[in-house]
Amino acid sequence: MKPYRHLFFDLDHTLWDFETNANETLRHLYEHHDMDRFGAFTVDEFIRVYSDINHGLWRLYQSNKITQQQLRATRFPRTFVKLGLQEADAPAGLSEQFTDILPLKSAVFPFTFEVLDYLKPKYALHLITNGFRDMQYTKLDSAGLTSYFQEIITSECCGHLKPDSRIFQHALERTGAKATESLMIGDNLECDVLGAHNAGIDQVYFNPEKRRHFAETTYEISCLSELKSFL
Repeated sequence: MKPYRHLFFDLDHTLWDFETNANETLRHLYEHHDMDRFGAFTVDEFIRVYSDINHGLWRLYQSNKITQQQLRATRFPRTFVKLGLQEADAPAGLSEQFTDILPLKSAVFPFTFEVLDYLKPKYALHLITNGFRDMQYTKLDSAGLTSYFQEIITSECCGHLKPDSRIFQHALERTGAKATESLMIGDNLECDVLGAHNAGIDQVYFNPEKRRHFAETTYEISCLSELKSFL
């Protein structure tokens, strides 16, 4: 076992339960705007289609093919078109309402607090996230996570997105950590695992759904509590 000193966590889908929080927000917006009046889709269909489109746009954003503004401006209009309506049918301000409400949600993955309480006295804990800075800080505060982390590195603050090795290098420089004494923990095989690997950092792949894959990872877990078995 390497003598790790610095642990770098991803936030969305690793600690903060993005799917649960997003679905709750989308249900609220569906009801608030009485989308049932269209008679074209159910709330579950709305959530499913939006999620598919949003994931696709995030892949483009992480590949630097679209901007943050383009992502936010197009995801709901595209959802309505996919559901058989017109872009103009998307209620005005829907994207802004989503980004205002979502980060106020507080659901986290099982054992998040227990594991962070266990790790904090032993390691320096940090975050590396591609999420938008304004939302990520609010999420951390809403979920009661802020105090656990010494440094919070966002892609906006350093100008590079995971898996670009430059965001990991920036994180090492900002925290005073060495790659050989650091460990990255995240749910995304490309952004977190491959990105950290290319920066010379060991990785923990958080795979709660136990998806089959062929990537090489330093460690793999399906529950955050498993971190306690080797850290």
